[in-house]
Amino acid sequence: MKKFKNIAAVAAALATAVTLSGCAASDISDAENGTKDENYGVQAPIEGNAPTDTPDDKPIVDIEIPQVLTVSYVNVLSDGVNIRSGAGTDYSVRGSAQKATMYALNGSSGGWYKTGYKNKPAYISNKYCEVVEMKSSGDEKIEAIINEGTKLLGTAYVYGAVRYHDGNGKKLSGFSINAFDCSSLMQYIFYTGAQVNLQVNTRTQVFQGKTVKKSELKRGDLMFFTNASRQHLTGVERVGHVALYLGDNWILHTASDYAKIEQISSTRWGYFIQGQRII
Repeated sequence: MKKFKNIAAVAAALATAVTLSGCAASDISDAENGTKDENYGVQAPIEGNAPTDTPDDKPIVDIEIPQVLTVSYVNVLSDGVNIRSGAGTDYSVRGSAQKATMYALNGSSGGWYKTGYKNKPAYISNKYCEVVEMKSSGDEKIEAIINEGTKLLGTAYVYGAVRYHDGNGKKLSGFSINAFDCSSLMQYIFYTGAQVNLQVNTRTQVFQGKTVKKSELKRGDLMFFTNASRQHLTGVERVGHVALYLGDNWILHTASDYAKIEQISSTRWGYFIQGQRII
């Protein structure tokens, strides 16, 4: 995982860097107004007469340069950072971000990062955050699932929220995009991101896929935990929480307040039971 403090766009032969920015404090009211997104074109090659032969008359062979796949996030550095509907302080505040939570980086506009919040586009001032790069899984389905989850960050946690479907893909009436508990969030993003059917709660989802140990966890795996009220139970009844592993000790989940990306605490690691690789 790489962290950056300044915005820069550098094209190189082996990798492509992402624009980054320095940060501090929190967006209360004095952030600068944003400007329109800038578009960067690719310079065309210079035309001319190229030699037809190489030494020893050997043909020219194109070398394929491997691409380093990364995904970028905005890591909030202070509590109380405003999440706004547009790139500027004149736009309405949609919510408030906690310190050490991350949001998807979907672009930038002036001094603002574009992200997703409660299933709508949103903006965070780059003064109060840093950009973090994480390795991609390299799997389109896994990245699509994660992307669906990042759209819903900030959505309220509601215990027993109506599931998106019945476990077999049949949509359920009463479902709301504005309310999730941990297992209903996982079910929704797996279905909408990759058309994968997860069951309706943690104690049925835990039997799906391939079981993996802590040392084997990869981006896109489900992580199952017990909790304070279930840790003394036995068997599947110990399972009380599920989250999506992103890598570098980060998870996407919802637990007691709202959907977020955050680090796995030592307390939560103490509750870890197992991982399940669905894809």
